[in-house]
Amino acid sequence: MKALKITGIVIGCLILVTILLTGINILQKGGEYRGQSMGEILGVSPEKATVADIEKLSKARIFQLFYAAPAPEFAEMKGEYRARTINAGIMAAGADYFTHHFFGPGLWEGKAFYPFEKDKGWGYNLFSVAGKNGDMTTARTRKMNTYMGISTIDKKNSFHLDYRPYNGGAVHSMHDEIRKINANLYLGMGHMALGGGAINPAPFVLIGPPTAWVGVQ
Repeated sequence: MKALKITGIVIGCLILVTILLTGINILQKGGEYRGQSMGEILGVSPEKATVADIEKLSKARIFQLFYAAPAPEFAEMKGEYRARTINAGIMAAGADYFTHHFFGPGLWEGKAFYPFEKDKGWGYNLFSVAGKNGDMTTARTRKMNTYMGISTIDKKNSFHLDYRPYNGGAVHSMHDEIRKINANLYLGMGHMALGGGAINPAPFVLIGPPTAWVGVQ
């Protein structure tokens, strides 16, 4: 009985800590959009912006950048893009660990899209995995549907990635939104029910130019 009581106390403490950290992570987003342009937020022209420019920003400034950025044209999101998580916020390390160890079969490396219809498409994620001989190969899995629509984050237009049709478990509720910084740099926000949903998204970037679409393998 004593062991069960101690276990219950430990679990309770872990839940409280998780709730506290989630609350802090949400607060670190900052307030609503303040009306600054992308250039004012980045400190450089958006056309010249790089991943390093985004990584210099605080979490609150990254969200301001997302609010300021426009949605890409649906047809332009075509091919395989490299991707990186962004270390922003108190729960960034946890989000990064989930992305590289539980989201797919290996280290997350990118996303791919194809606009099969005028306003509907689908895509997948790319992961780096070790082959039987120790050589690294690319796995293409974790499909999603893509479409344009109103954001669940700020009510503006976004390029949406919906994982529900093809995935179960925690990933079933995953949803990403993409905004355009320039022709080869996009800022994304991803969220799922386990982390609090749209109120607590995690930032990432997509990097072009894209390579050719391959398809799920």
